[in-house]
This record gives sequence, structure tokens and C-alpha cells, in this order.
Amino acid sequence: MEQEKSQQTSLPENAYRELEPGERYEPVMPPSAKPKEVTFYSVVFGIVMTIVFSAAAAYLGLRVGQVFEAAIPIAIIAVGVGNLLGKRNMLGQNVIIQSIGASSGVVVAGAIFTLPALYILGLEAKFYQIFLSSLFGGLLGILLLIPFRKYFVGDMHGKFPFPEATATTEVLISGEKKGNQAKLLAVSGLLGGLYDFIISTFGWWAGEISTKVVGWGAALADRYKLVFKINTEASVLGLGYIVGLKYAAIICAGSFTVWFVLIPFISYFAAGQTVPVGEGVTALLGNMSPEEIFRHYAQHIGISGIAMAGVVGIIRSSKIIRQALGLAVSELAGKRSGEGKTLRTQRDLSMKFILTALIAVLFTVFLFFQFGVLHNWFHTLAAILIVFVISFLFTTVAANAIAIVGSNPVSGMTLMTLILSSLVLVSVGLSGTGGMMAAMLIGGVVCTALAMAGGFVSDLKIGYWAGSTPAKQEGWKFLGTAVAAATVAGVMILLNKTYGFVGEDALPAPQAKAMAAVIRPLMGGGATPWMLYFAGAALALILTMIGVPALAFALGMFIPLELNTPLLVGGIVSWLVSTRSRDEAKNKARRERGTLIASGFIAGGALMGVVSTLIRYFGADWFAARWHATAGAEWLGIGMYGAIIAYFIFDSLRARREDA
Repeated sequence: MEQEKSQQTSLPENAYRELEPGERYEPVMPPSAKPKEVTFYSVVFGIVMTIVFSAAAAYLGLRVGQVFEAAIPIAIIAVGVGNLLGKRNMLGQNVIIQSIGASSGVVVAGAIFTLPALYILGLEAKFYQIFLSSLFGGLLGILLLIPFRKYFVGDMHGKFPFPEATATTEVLISGEKKGNQAKLLAVSGLLGGLYDFIISTFGWWAGEISTKVVGWGAALADRYKLVFKINTEASVLGLGYIVGLKYAAIICAGSFTVWFVLIPFISYFAAGQTVPVGEGVTALLGNMSPEEIFRHYAQHIGISGIAMAGVVGIIRSSKIIRQALGLAVSELAGKRSGEGKTLRTQRDLSMKFILTALIAVLFTVFLFFQFGVLHNWFHTLAAILIVFVISFLFTTVAANAIAIVGSNPVSGMTLMTLILSSLVLVSVGLSGTGGMMAAMLIGGVVCTALAMAGGFVSDLKIGYWAGSTPAKQEGWKFLGTAVAAATVAGVMILLNKTYGFVGEDALPAPQAKAMAAVIRPLMGGGATPWMLYFAGAALALILTMIGVPALAFALGMFIPLELNTPLLVGGIVSWLVSTRSRDEAKNKARRERGTLIASGFIAGGALMGVVSTLIRYFGADWFAARWHATAGAEWLGIGMYGAIIAYFIFDSLRARREDA
């Protein structure tokens, strides 16, 4: 108990920066401590959070195509309930609650981005198919990421910003302390949450502003397909602050290349186009908006850019992969040297367990594909090889993306998976409806695996900062995955019976519709944009040659402009508040105060996003749609966005030198 009482109540000053040679990071709960982590309270609480947030995330994702990150609101609830119950030294238990509960968002993303496409394609998905593909994908993501934990969370300490993990950690740490830091996090969370809640629930001002609000801007968009857009939510602004100016600039460079170079260049030939080009495209370029050109053409370049950047990343991290495989081989041979000396905060599940579980999962997936989907041994063998190879290779890509920008390009990587798996399946004689069913279930497993790998690396980074035992996080993540898979399968079946995914008043399921549009021509005959995929892959290689981080650049090309530009604004705010003074100690204090404010914005926005979704789910519609569609709402949005930025800068600059 003494060790628990002596734990720190704030993160060390070297938590977010690169370590000096010989310097070590000492977590809040030191390795010598024996904190409470896995208890009846933390496990049950985590399961309840998984069920609740899986259901909420599934409904939201099928409505708008985006799945909110559950980790932050779950962390807020865990801290709040713990404080209400008068519990002390709850950091270890709260990390476990958050880790189990956060399975919801990633498993839901893997399922709803792919599996509703089965209904859209006219195929019937059974409960066990949705459940097992989500479960197996989640388990694969966990098992494939664990060998890379030390590299991402330890070896790369301070080199990756981990924006979502940073915000979640600040929330969890705030539950262990009283005083100015916790108060600042609460105030900024309330302000950012209220700001975003008004946008999403009432629509009093625009959540997205663009140059179309003025006459010349609308003319540019119509004639030259030039438009600038920015999301005005406080949560995305805070995300940009934590990402920092360096990565935000690279991401926006990719976005600007698409929107200010490629789209105007493509539209230059609009006058000479006489027939629509592309699968499912019915409009001529001249009649398309910039957004439609992005969706039909330019975004495909970003998809293949992400894939090629991933391949380059795999080659560059081949040494890490070899080390992980070497450790596995040595443990299987019984050479478990030094395991007893491993610090508590560095103790993973044994490699022997990981490999045994991995083989068991792959074998079970093989049986699932054979007896539940394909009923052909050769086709099943091809399917399981696709699942394993792509999941294994792109695990590091998903983890990298989350570590850099806090956003996993899982839909882009899944589209590439569908393309590759369809080509392989067609080459071995499987096409038509059977091929579509197989490809979509393969995509569901891979999509969930990559989503889990990206989300889980954030959990492990949170545990690293806090001082949790990795093996406990890893072991109990399996339970959260199983609960989330069962929940999302039930919710998806229910929503399909209630609303459906095709026809009038059906759920939009935009990501799944994109997947269905890609797979139809591949399995049923049609045009696939191979030249666009080639261009994206070539661009990623060129960027690598000149030393530009290709993954961050390609992410910018794939993610819509309005979600990239606020990252740059946040990065500029970060640079501004941390460089204005000649006193480095004051700059450091300002930067850290800004990190707390940014974390509050992210946390408040995420939590109130859930509240807003629930309000709409239960039938209340308070959104001022007519006003929100006017230019007045957009001009007000510009003013409010300027106000929230001004507050962010002003409050960050209030930091005192002695706070550093």
C-alpha cells in the first residue's frame, strides 16, 4: 500500500519529448509499485462500457460513416465514477477499464466499414458470420501488434505525438490529482465540449466553412474546381495542436496537392470530355463538384499512396520484424533468457503464448472460411493466406498512422485489401456472388485487425505513460474484443431489419457502399482505376526518395481537406505559443499548458459527440437545418472559430515560468 500512496500524480517532464542519451522515462506508477489493475470493478465496468459504446458507435458509423474514438469518453466516465464513489489510487484500474472499453470503437469500425456491403450487394449476412469475422480480426490485431509494443511505445518515445493517447492519458492522470492542472483540463473540456455540442446538436454555426461562402469563392469552385475548406470543431483543433506543426504541415501538403493541384489539373480537361470515365461515374467532369472529383478520382491516388507507403515502412522496419520473429523462435526453442528480470512495466505476454494463440486463431479462421463461407479447400487456403499476409504486413502501418496523426486510414487499407483479395480469388477461379461474399468477409477480418492494431497501440502507449503492466492490458483486451464483436453483430442485424441498407430511408453506410462499389467490377466485371492506383504508388516512392514521410503525405491525400486543414491551424498554434519567448522554460510551460487545453478540447468534443448522437438516436431533433444551410451560419462559424483559437492562444500564454 505504501508503494501505491507514493505514486506520482502527474506525468514526468520528459513524458512527451525525446530522451537524452542515457535518460530513462519513469512512469507515474513506477515499476517497483504493485498497483491495483485487474479487479472485479475494473473488468465489469470495462465490459459495460464496451457494450454501451459498441452500440452507440455502430449506429453513428452507419449513419455518417465515421466512428468516434471511445477511449476518451470512457476515460472521462471512469474517472468521474471513481471520484463519485470516493475511490483512491484508481489509475491502474482506470487504464484497464479504458483498455477493455476502447475495444468497442475499433471492432465497430472494422465491422461497419465492410460487412453492410454484403446487404448492399444483395447477399445475406448471418449473425455468426459478422460475429466471427469481427472477433477473429480483433484477435489477430492484438496478437500481431504485441511484438511491436516496445518499438512503438518505448524505442520511439517522444518521436511520435500519439494525439489520442495523449488526451486520454491527461484525462486519466487528472483523476489522480487535484489543483490547477485538473481544473484547467475540466474547464477546457467543458468549453470545447459545449462548443462542439452546439455545432452538432443545434447547428447554430457551421461546423465546416469554405471559400464558397463568398461569391468569388463559389465561382472558383464552379469554374476551376478550387475550394478551401476547414472543420471548425474544437476537438479537431486540439488534435492538430498535439500532432504539432511538423507532421500537420506534411499531412496538409498531401491534401493541398490533391485539392490545389490534382483536382484543378483534372478539371482543366472538362471541356473536352464527352463521356463519363470510371466505374459507377455518370457525370462529366464539368458537371462535378470538387468534392465529387476528389471522391471519384483523386482519393484513389491517396489509397494506393497509403498502401505503397506501408510497403516502404514494412521494408524499413524489417529489422524490427526480424527481431520479433527471432524472439519468437528462441522462446519456442525454450531459450527464455532473462524473463524473470523483466520489469513489471515491460512485461508482455510471452512470445510462446502469442504464437500459439496466433496459430489457433488462424486455424479457426481457416475452418470458419471453409465450412461457413467457401466450402472449397483450395479457395480457403488462398483466403487465409491473404488474411494473414496483409494483416501482418499492415499492422505496423496502422500503428504508425495512429502514432502520427491519431487517425487510422483503415478504410483506405481495406479498399486495397479488397482489390488484392479479389484479384487473387478471381485468379483461383472464384468470382460472382460467392467471390463477393468471400472478399467482403476477408475484408471484414483484415479491416478489424488493422483497426484493432491501430487502436491498441494507443492503449499500450497510455499504459506506458501511466506505468501499467502491459501483459494485463494485453490479456484483458481479448475479453473486450469478444464482447464488442457480439454487440456489433447484434446491432447490425437489428439495424438491417429496422432500417435496411438499401432503398428509401435506409441507413447510408457510406464506407460500406464505397467497398461495394469497388468489389462489384472486380468480381462481376467492370473498370478498375489501375492508373490512379499506379500514380499513387509511384508518388509514394518519389516522396521516399526525397526524404518526405510518404505515409503522412498520403494520409493527407486520402482524408478530406476539411479534416486536414484544422490540424495545420492547431500545429501553428502549438508553434506560436512555444516559441514566442526567449526564455525556454517559459516556452516549455506554455507548450505544456497548451497540451492540457488541447486534451480538454479533444476529450470534451468526443464526450459531447456521444451525447449528441444519443439525443438524435432517441428521436430528438433540435438541429436548426434551415439556418445552418445559410451563409449567415458560416460567417458566424468563422467568428466562433476565430474566438476559440484566440482563447486557446491566450490561455496557453498565461503559463508561468515556474510551472515548467
